[in-house]
Amino acid sequence: MRAVVQRVTEARVTVAGETVGAIEGPGLCVLVGVTHGDTPAKAAQLARKLWTLRILPVDDEGVEQSCSDIGGPLLVISQFTLYGDARKGRRPTWTAAAPGPVAEPLVDEVVAQLRALGAKVETGRFGADMQVALVNDGPFTVLVEV
Repeated sequence: MRAVVQRVTEARVTVAGETVGAIEGPGLCVLVGVTHGDTPAKAAQLARKLWTLRILPVDDEGVEQSCSDIGGPLLVISQFTLYGDARKGRRPTWTAAAPGPVAEPLVDEVVAQLRALGAKVETGRFGADMQVALVNDGPFTVLVEV
């Protein structure tokens, strides 16, 4: 599994003009991609990593914090294009991305695992044409692979 994680002060995702998920930060906007060999165990591992990743603003003692430290919200959005390959030619291929029937339950498992850890999680809508708006705080963006 692959995730692009952005520290945000706010983020929202809309589908056909309707807001389907929104958070107020500090928190994380997470784009999640699934590949063929991914499993529920990897989804759980990614959820734990996201929940404890210390990239939120520092506390009074100068220590970076995680969502688990401050109850920071997460906006999780599926994104198969994270497994696009544009090394050859001008048009990316998507062969490394898992098909929807495989990917959707694994993205749902990431969300379920985060919620089980105590996270406030909002989501996009799997397979929909989504518009994502966010304010990247820093800017601060990292790539996480499990």
